[in-house]
Amino acid sequence: RYHTTFRPAPTPEIHARLRQNPRDMEENIEKRVETYYRNIKELEDFYEDAFYVNADQDPHVVFEFIESCIIKPLPCKK
Repeated sequence: RYHTTFRPAPTPEIHARLRQNPRDMEENIEKRVETYYRNIKELEDFYEDAFYVNADQDPHVVFEFIESCIIKPLPCKK
């Protein structure tokens, strides 16, 4: 698999043979994003214990944040 920006085809001959997946066409992506934003309130209500992650960081920072949100001390009986 190739990506036009992050992993381009190694030769022009290979690039000429490539086809884009129809699901990745701009209008299809726009529909999926629109559906997401239309349903985000219901998702937030359903997953009330969810947390937000800024994934635009170093992967180790993201992992540590997620780990800290998941790992909680077990409740103790008194």
